[in-house]
Amino acid sequence: MPNDDNSIYFPPLNSENWETKTIEELGWNVNELQPLLDFLEEKNTKSFLILHDGKIAIEAYMNGHAANKLWYWASAGKTLTTTLAGIAENEGIINSSNKVSDYLGTGWTSAPLDKENLITCKHLLSMNSGLDDSIGDNVSKENLQYKADAGTRWAYHNVYKKMQDVVATASNDTWKNYFDRNLKDKIGMNGSWVQNNDFNVYWSNTRSMARFGLMIYAKGNWDTSQIVPETFIDEATKTSQNINESYGFLWWLNGKSSFHLPGSQLEFNGELIPNAPSDTFAALGKNDQKIYVVPSKKLVIVRMGNSADGVSFARSDFDNDLWAMINNLID
Repeated sequence: MPNDDNSIYFPPLNSENWETKTIEELGWNVNELQPLLDFLEEKNTKSFLILHDGKIAIEAYMNGHAANKLWYWASAGKTLTTTLAGIAENEGIINSSNKVSDYLGTGWTSAPLDKENLITCKHLLSMNSGLDDSIGDNVSKENLQYKADAGTRWAYHNVYKKMQDVVATASNDTWKNYFDRNLKDKIGMNGSWVQNNDFNVYWSNTRSMARFGLMIYAKGNWDTSQIVPETFIDEATKTSQNINESYGFLWWLNGKSSFHLPGSQLEFNGELIPNAPSDTFAALGKNDQKIYVVPSKKLVIVRMGNSADGVSFARSDFDNDLWAMINNLID
């Protein structure tokens, strides 16, 4: 867990100033830095950033990218939805154990009413709504069809987006306004939500992604402000259901004995990312957008870019290969 002695550094909200640490100070292997950066560049990376207790240890831009350029989070941004759900629950405007239809009204799916009423907000956050994931990414009523009872089947599904509607409806505001007011502005992020076909995708610079990861590492805290309750962060980063051990509330979890992947009902034995520390949890997005949070190592690691080795939707072989290179540097 992060230190309790106020050692975590938080960069100022409205400034590009951000304190740094050298890898020499950290006792890391200097000779392994360039091989890591070369590997990242070869694997279509645009930006890579490592924080140690909040301070920047490594920051690199490549393949035509720069610090002031925006890039998409893809499904790594699912964790933004989780965080806003935690904030809304803390405000008392939602209860994640309640039915989704308590907020959106009945008929938000094409499932029989008794089956629709089984689906709670936690099922959306846990990817076990029971709705059919094979129909497509559109979350219109017509595309949300019954497959199994909520809680009995884990499937990576775009229906999680309905949590954004839940938060917006409960707050009597737009999703964007609620997000900006309760998260973005409070931790100094830039960027915006962009509608792309059936996806509402967040775009930001790399440091904004790192700011979010830092807030999560600090158990929902930003300097002297508690942005989202620590108890919610703890719950969100633990196994959320009994089917996919390696999934929390839209966070991927390392160190478990098995995992499921998007588009499959197969169970795979072993850890999600064997080379990563067992306490690592991650926001993982299409084409290898990554936020790794590693409390035991005091690290937040961000990677943005194009796909390293072909299209991937969450975990890919690149995760394990990258962690082999990171370990060479930090161990």
